[in-house]
Amino acid sequence: MNRAKKKLSTVMVRQAYRYIEKNPMENLPKLVDWAEKIMVKKDYLSTAEMIREIAKDPGNNWNRLIQRYFTELNKKTQRKFLVNFMVNSGMVGNGIIDKNKAKYGVGIPWVILFDPTSACNLKCTGCWAAEYGKNVSLDFSLMDKIIDQGNALGIYMYILSGGDPLVRKDEVLRLIKKHSDCMFLSFTNATLIDEEFASRVEQAGNLAFAISVEGFEEETDMRRGQGTYAKVMNAMDILHRHGIIYGFSTCYHSKNTEVVGSEKWVDYMVEKGCTFGWYFTYIPVGRDAVPDLLAQPEQRAYMYRQVRKFRETKPIYILDFWNDGEYVRGCVAGARDYIHINSNGDVEPCAFIHYSNVNIKDVSLLDALRSPLFAQYQQNQPFSENHLRPCPLLDNPEKLRTMVKNAHAHSTQMEDNEDVDDLTAKCEGISQQWKVTADEIWESSPAGIKARAEAEAKAGAGV
Repeated sequence: MNRAKKKLSTVMVRQAYRYIEKNPMENLPKLVDWAEKIMVKKDYLSTAEMIREIAKDPGNNWNRLIQRYFTELNKKTQRKFLVNFMVNSGMVGNGIIDKNKAKYGVGIPWVILFDPTSACNLKCTGCWAAEYGKNVSLDFSLMDKIIDQGNALGIYMYILSGGDPLVRKDEVLRLIKKHSDCMFLSFTNATLIDEEFASRVEQAGNLAFAISVEGFEEETDMRRGQGTYAKVMNAMDILHRHGIIYGFSTCYHSKNTEVVGSEKWVDYMVEKGCTFGWYFTYIPVGRDAVPDLLAQPEQRAYMYRQVRKFRETKPIYILDFWNDGEYVRGCVAGARDYIHINSNGDVEPCAFIHYSNVNIKDVSLLDALRSPLFAQYQQNQPFSENHLRPCPLLDNPEKLRTMVKNAHAHSTQMEDNEDVDDLTAKCEGISQQWKVTADEIWESSPAGIKARAEAEAKAGAGV
């Protein structure tokens, strides 16, 4: 039934796409009308209406972003993004996931992040990926198994990290071609992208890239090595020529926040062809961590304000993994919306939380989702009533300590079995400092006001 519904939806959307591609912005509302026929969740109706309003205003930044979709991406990528991401992963897949959550009584993620390899051709200052060891990889059959079992649960979105996944270019291409109904996003330092590889990605159409960059040349080369920035800019030019989806993935920290949070930086990324930008803040995981790189409260608050301003003015989709907690009601890890499988097969709640009870080599994906550590996550989320303090490590370190110990989870870092007490100790001071600032922002934010009203209503009703 699920396959039949997805196939019918795909056929409908492909027909709609052919109808609108000659006059996309004029006919976009009609595509939304088609989409409403296959929506399985009423939550999407407000999104559909929002798209109709955006289509009416050519000067709107979101309208300009949609225009970029039709003018800068190649036709194969346009169709794959529409069908694989919007329909299979979004509209149809989400409904299947909800049914399976009810059926099995466990959290099922919308996206699986997994590491094809721990190997990388760079050695960036403070990078936690090196803690997994340099020569560990998931074999193709295991990656194939993860996706097959994920599809059965309704998961059609997969993110590749590492290491750098492009160390294994051929296997990545083989994987995305075999699973041509899924959408893939690869985090990468981009230094291994060349014309030949981009041509093969263009032919597949279902692989996008989140390119790691720390700011302009000075900031990027400081952490990633001399000459890296120039290679990254060249890679963006190659991808743009081939009409492939890509964006910037930027870690903001104490040394670069004011640069990567500036209009100058975002405008330049738009000019370079990025259609999205994903901000992360520095997390001191592993023995080579540099606690001095932790962003200060005023820097995190600055990013909070800047990202919201960019969303109202720039033709690019911006995300902030931590500061967007207010939109998703806290932490999304632990199978609430995503999980991480490292290159050794350990199934972890988050890419930044290197503890686990199970390995995908030994259990099915469904059984992995039943692990004690995931159960701890689901029992304790959200970790704070203030959703601007979503993380159980960076913002609520006492919560991570308790969950790891209650679950009897083990460290998955092969190079450095970091005890959870040692890890969380590095975040105690900054978490208390951020609490003061975050509470001030939350007090007057729309999400904070709404959350307090809901809490008061429940209290009044005796819930």
